[in-house]
Amino acid sequence: MSITQATVFAPASVGNVAIGFDILGFAVDSLGDKITVSRRAEPGVGISRIHGIAGELPTDPTRNTAGQALLAMCEGLKLPFGFTMEIEKGIPLGSGLGGSAASAVGAVVAGNAVLPEPVSKLELLKFAMQGEAVASGSLHVDNIAPSLFGGLVLTVGIDHPRVKQIPVPPDVRAVIMHPHMFLSTKQARSILKRTVDLSDFVWQTANLAGFISGCYTNDLDMIRASLEDVVIEPQRQALIPGFQEVRRAAMEAGALGCSISGAGPTMFAWVRESNATAVRDAMRGEFERKSIQLDEWIVAIESAGARVIES
Repeated sequence: MSITQATVFAPASVGNVAIGFDILGFAVDSLGDKITVSRRAEPGVGISRIHGIAGELPTDPTRNTAGQALLAMCEGLKLPFGFTMEIEKGIPLGSGLGGSAASAVGAVVAGNAVLPEPVSKLELLKFAMQGEAVASGSLHVDNIAPSLFGGLVLTVGIDHPRVKQIPVPPDVRAVIMHPHMFLSTKQARSILKRTVDLSDFVWQTANLAGFISGCYTNDLDMIRASLEDVVIEPQRQALIPGFQEVRRAAMEAGALGCSISGAGPTMFAWVRESNATAVRDAMRGEFERKSIQLDEWIVAIESAGARVIES
């Protein structure tokens, strides 16, 4: 007997990870969205309910990231049936923690669970990308891939994406600080210059290569030397009150690196486990000086990615 309904947890994520704009991200299992999908005879997609911490989101599936992702699945697989979906948001909107990506990923993973013949994660990635484009205005995978696969993920290519999970040194933790602000991905992308100086291109390329090399070889000094964004962060930091002070406090407290999570305003730092509490307290102190309320987490950079929790 085939499953006709499934509920999936899809984790939040940190996109870009400073040096991998649109291609690198890691999952944050401490929060996420829950998507329940039921199979129905009628073709197409319906959204029956949206609740949680979402605020107001469109129930028109063509304007909703989860809805559009499922529509892409229906069209791509030429399904003779359709889906009804319920969305429970656990990721704040405009937080830079991959909320739109998590909803899209959760929808296709739940939809896949009720298919007579499930498809691969790579196929699901492509469907979820169509949903993410509703929120960001472009196709990119730095949040979708880690939410789907878990852990630290590098994705190369859009039309034919290749996904590689990158090992993270066991002693590394991430400190996540989410100031209570809304910052839309489209707004944060619209301010970016379309050209990059050659010197910055070389510097950023070296940092990305050094960072990935450091992850594979457990070289924390290489990670510390490489985890610096010289292209995107200088343009976006003005959107986050106190960014420079928070970053400086994190580094002085022993962080390996500190930058913006995705489009912001959330910030993250990579730290040794023994320094995690000190770095968190230092970052929190700077936000408090600006009278900014926030949520905070210390997380291991490991996750099973999106998974069925009830069927």
